[in-house]
Amino acid sequence: MLLTTMRRSTLVKRFSLAFLFVLLASASALAAAPFPAKVVHIADGDTITVLRGREQIKIRLNGIDCPESRQPWGRKAKRFTADLVGMKTVQVQPIDKDRYGRLVAVVSLPETGQVLGLELVRAGLAWWYRRYAPKDQDLREAEERAKAARKGLWADPNPIPPWEWRRGKRIGIGRRMEVPKVGSQ
Repeated sequence: MLLTTMRRSTLVKRFSLAFLFVLLASASALAAAPFPAKVVHIADGDTITVLRGREQIKIRLNGIDCPESRQPWGRKAKRFTADLVGMKTVQVQPIDKDRYGRLVAVVSLPETGQVLGLELVRAGLAWWYRRYAPKDQDLREAEERAKAARKGLWADPNPIPPWEWRRGKRIGIGRRMEVPKVGSQ
């Protein structure tokens, strides 16, 4: 009886490990496979929804962070994204899933090869999100060039990164994080 229980336990463990291995292997292979999809909604500059067959997939652009809608440059970033990829078929290269369940991906236009996130950074409408793409030299160079040319949000004297803006809203600073003027209280 004890031997049978031990064998059963060992078999269950081995089966579970084998199943987990197959599941992880197939998930990573699936995640790495690029696919074409039609852009059907633009939530903001760095979040879009695509249609793949009959499935709608919400995508967060990899390696960048656009200003929030209520931040300066937020609406322009959304408009830029809509103008570039709205209602077009794009190529989606999955990278990961974020904590909100969105697919994190690189989105490009097959006919031109343009990468949406890179184009947003080049236009000065997004920050290179170093935390999530620390080794992306294309984004680094694009941000440096946009800053040097004072493009988009870099024309502002002190642009506030969206991650700081969101943190300010969470701790109750309000919708806008403004630097107080000298001498004003």
